[in-house]
Amino acid sequence: MPEGPAKKRKTSHGAAAVVARKSRVETIPETAKLSKRLKKSMKGVLVPVVGESQSEEEEDDKEEEEKGDDKTDSEEEEEKEGVKEVVVREKMEISEIMTAPESAAGELVVVKSFKQLGVMDSLCEACENLGYKQPTPIQVESIPVALEGKDVIALAETGSGKTAAFALPILQALWNNPIGLFACVLAPTRELAFQISDQFEALGGGIGVRCAVIVGGMDMMTQSVALGKKPHVLVATPGRLLDHLENTKGFSLRTLKYLVMDEADRLLDMDFGPILDKILKVIPKTRNTYLFSATMTSKVEKLQRASLSSPVRVEVSSKYSTVSTLIQRFLFIPFKHKDTYLVYLMNEFAGQTVIIFTRTVQETNRLAILLRHLGFKAVPLNGQMSQSARLGALNKFKSGSRNILVATDVAARGLDIPSVDCVINHDLAQDSKTYIHRVGRTARAGRSGRSISIVTQYDVELFLRIEAALGKKIPEFEAEEENVLIFSERVGEAQREAAKLMREEKDRKGGGRGEGRSGGSGGRGGRGGAKAGKRRRDDMDRGEE
Repeated sequence: MPEGPAKKRKTSHGAAAVVARKSRVETIPETAKLSKRLKKSMKGVLVPVVGESQSEEEEDDKEEEEKGDDKTDSEEEEEKEGVKEVVVREKMEISEIMTAPESAAGELVVVKSFKQLGVMDSLCEACENLGYKQPTPIQVESIPVALEGKDVIALAETGSGKTAAFALPILQALWNNPIGLFACVLAPTRELAFQISDQFEALGGGIGVRCAVIVGGMDMMTQSVALGKKPHVLVATPGRLLDHLENTKGFSLRTLKYLVMDEADRLLDMDFGPILDKILKVIPKTRNTYLFSATMTSKVEKLQRASLSSPVRVEVSSKYSTVSTLIQRFLFIPFKHKDTYLVYLMNEFAGQTVIIFTRTVQETNRLAILLRHLGFKAVPLNGQMSQSARLGALNKFKSGSRNILVATDVAARGLDIPSVDCVINHDLAQDSKTYIHRVGRTARAGRSGRSISIVTQYDVELFLRIEAALGKKIPEFEAEEENVLIFSERVGEAQREAAKLMREEKDRKGGGRGEGRSGGSGGRGGRGGAKAGKRRRDDMDRGEE
């Protein structure tokens, strides 16, 4: 389908909202006189009301000074109390305006519930049960547009409630037209697919929604049986979905009404592009399409691949931005002391929940062994683990039996683990998008969080590029070198132990698997022809480059 121009809708968090807020405070009838005294006592804080001249303000100030001598102490106390009341009211209004869209007349409309957005009662009740007290800015902006039946391109910060923003309109439409294979959600990683499915089932439990997760690494036959039951919502990774479209008899997406691409910029890049093109050819052209991400691509040719029809672009953050509740720091250190500084940080954040990001699969395993040797509860997560092992590692981390997750970028996108206190970039992200998604694993849904990036002499240029994309300088984390190097001896011993165990593990697996690595990813040598193509497609689901 031809792509129409993307219309922009932005939340009013800028100067217009501030002026509206302040003018509202100024015009409270019973405190009109007190507000003038408030302006005088808080010069430089409140701006003049639009239309009020400077000379009028000065005249009012003179009148107040002339009358000031005749006032009693009790009157002055009453005025002070009135001033406090105005300030309190002002603070209360600020929090309301943060989620207020503009009405047709340009006035701010406070949205305090999902009901006001047009969401039906049973789904509003589900939101309350899940603890969603009021809609987030992205939900305020995108849900009404989606309920109107328009295509949506949505850009919002990590942890801002994007899953519910596309799930609620789909569930409401499903209630009106309950058919099998009604919606399909595509995700770049397997873990994110399971998480989205859980969210759909939690929100749609009251209306009896049925979901199926179709990802690589799981048994094809079991998945075929699940597809035969015609679930309402299908959550899939692109590689395995295409496998079923090509090989599973009787399975098609002819009845599909909604297509969602979560982490859309990742799905529309060159890795998933050819697979996505094949999927889009076999699904109906008349459908609703939603693209959601924290870092959306602006390249027209990539968006055309999604076959959008006159989409509305909804933005509540810039292309590269992190949440305000996230404290970002960096450590500039020599490469040889990298592990020592990591152990120092783990000691500093003892008892807290931490995700450590590394660049390679081998490094996740090595660091997990090293940290366990030193008494820390660490568990690895990477794309070369079996799917059951990956889910097991994630569940251990979520349940709290392990408080340190050492992961590759397979865990960088979409995973919602509210309890994460800190993210540590042991290996710096290769681009600013990945950095934003990594640090977005903490400070979610209004909570505070911390991220620390370990920068060596080889990472300086990369780090400066990330700072440039963010548009701000990241402060340095204060650490005394002598306090850090106390750990050197024990870390050296743990490094040797980890290297020894890694060698033993490699020998145990045998040389056969190693030889197969050149012929196909994942180390299963000897598989060629059609099978090799299938392996490569499953590898896409790992979300690793």
